[in-house]
Amino acid sequence: MPTNVDFVLRELGRRLEAAGVVDALWVGGSLATGDYVPGVSDLDLVAVTSEPVVGDALEQVVRIHEELDAGLARGMDLGCQYADAGRLLHIAIKHPTWTHGEMVERSVSLVTRAELVLHGFPVLGPPPHELLPPVTPDDVRSAARAELAGYWSYAARRPQMFLRLPVMVDLGLTAMARGRHALSTGELLTKTAAIEQARAPRWLADDLRARRRGECTTSPRWRAAYAAWRDVRRTTSSVMRSTAP
Repeated sequence: MPTNVDFVLRELGRRLEAAGVVDALWVGGSLATGDYVPGVSDLDLVAVTSEPVVGDALEQVVRIHEELDAGLARGMDLGCQYADAGRLLHIAIKHPTWTHGEMVERSVSLVTRAELVLHGFPVLGPPPHELLPPVTPDDVRSAARAELAGYWSYAARRPQMFLRLPVMVDLGLTAMARGRHALSTGELLTKTAAIEQARAPRWLADDLRARRRGECTTSPRWRAAYAAWRDVRRTTSSVMRSTAP
């Protein structure tokens, strides 16, 4: 783990613990899987709390994140979900989530849960596998299917998203590769490895690799958007057909 990232995570854990709002703080995402790229990857965390974070406690959490984002964690895209232990196992429930400078409500997805159990580690408190159920290959397949049939099917019906939000090109192509791999093998795939399985023209795959390395590379807007949207549409359509009664 990069030293400055390690320091930021421990500082977040220290502040949250001092505020008395968390019982455990877990690292997931690219940092947990060994695929973290400084300046490119987000920091994805999940905090377990004894009760729902609301009112004064929520205000404290927001202040902690605002201070870190403006100082020690500047440019790191430090994100964290705050799930109370009593509802941690309920998949559909949404929890306070700090992401990209604001507090929103999001559920802890099946993919996030699988990633935490298989690769996650604690900054403080017990490790994920002690509080979350075991994850089997079929669980990974179910998690991937839920992602593809949920958000990505929504995106497939809205091609304008890929033009309006350039980040959707990289997200879409790598998410489809990861989803297909999970459905086929029951295993999670890192974003870097997913680029090698992306169904993208060679020029676009080269751009994906460059951006993953942190290089400032811009792809032709319309061509890239169409390539990503087409892959998302085809992959999600295939999943929906396979799950239809």
